[in-house]
Amino acid sequence: MVSSIKDELLGKSIEELQEYMTEMGEPAFRGRQLFKWIYVKETNSFYDMSDLPRELRKKLDLTARISIPRVLKQRVAADGTRKYLLELRDKKRIETVLIPQGQEKDCRYTLCISTQVGCPIGCSFCATGQAGFQRNMDYYEIIGQVLGSKRELKRKLKTNEENIISNVVYMGMGEPFLNYDQMIKSIQMLNHPKGLNIGQRHITVSTSGEVNGIRRLAQEELQVTLAVSLHACDDELRNQLVPLNRKYPLDALIDAIEYYISETNRRVTFEYVMLDEVNISRRDADNMIKLVKPLLANVNLIPYNEVVGLSFTKPSKQKIQHFYSWLMEGGINVTVREEKGADIMAACGQLRADPGIIYKS
Repeated sequence: MVSSIKDELLGKSIEELQEYMTEMGEPAFRGRQLFKWIYVKETNSFYDMSDLPRELRKKLDLTARISIPRVLKQRVAADGTRKYLLELRDKKRIETVLIPQGQEKDCRYTLCISTQVGCPIGCSFCATGQAGFQRNMDYYEIIGQVLGSKRELKRKLKTNEENIISNVVYMGMGEPFLNYDQMIKSIQMLNHPKGLNIGQRHITVSTSGEVNGIRRLAQEELQVTLAVSLHACDDELRNQLVPLNRKYPLDALIDAIEYYISETNRRVTFEYVMLDEVNISRRDADNMIKLVKPLLANVNLIPYNEVVGLSFTKPSKQKIQHFYSWLMEGGINVTVREEKGADIMAACGQLRADPGIIYKS
């Protein structure tokens, strides 16, 4: 009698798939074939695995599954940014965003992925946090976002380019360090040289300031980039914008970042959403210079992407330039992020996985 509970093969390593095949009475090399079908060819149908014997394909279809998320809907921005609404196996929905790295037809993409369904942090300016938190994602679901997005992108662009997604940023829905173990396992799988083969230096992990995760990441011996969502440089204002600051105030956060830099000798990026009349005064700039200048760090300024139902607004170009100039004059290594995908609600802080609002025509 065949069990109704199928084995999940997505997320298994070559070694695990080889062992799985030998336990079924098959030669180990069948596991390597499976690995290639899953991670290189983005295939979740056993019947499409043409180099496996027909009877084995039938058997796998009865006993196993490969849960690559399904792309339900997508939108394309004027700048070429693509937003996908993905459905997980339990019908929960998440969003991923594909950002082109150039204007050329054959350019590569950066993929922004999620680690949680919703987000428990509740930053006051962020659409994701306002929608609430549902659950953590398993590491195979995190990997599945890359496979599902890559498969759909290749289909839409009619290309077989294996490296079309060359960068991955953990900046989608959720706080990665509140799902730490699953996040780390997903990074290891994305980095596998015989699979997706995304270099560690092409992976960025963003946190709203979860201090324990920053300290743990310092010990992983990974070459990923750490990005920290700052948004304010005094505790009173940051408490309002990023509620996690009440648990880990700026002194604790900076202490953890200093530890991370000392352990890894890697530069940290501070993300700073610019909110009109909130956090872009001369005083805010001076506070940032005092806080950030002693660190091995960059600052990435993000003009606010407005969200329906929230009162925050985007500063004028003149105000953005003033704030940028003050930081430059203060010796901060600072850039202003180019806006991508705002016309389809795919920009930073706009992800909600609410198809009734985001995807309506």
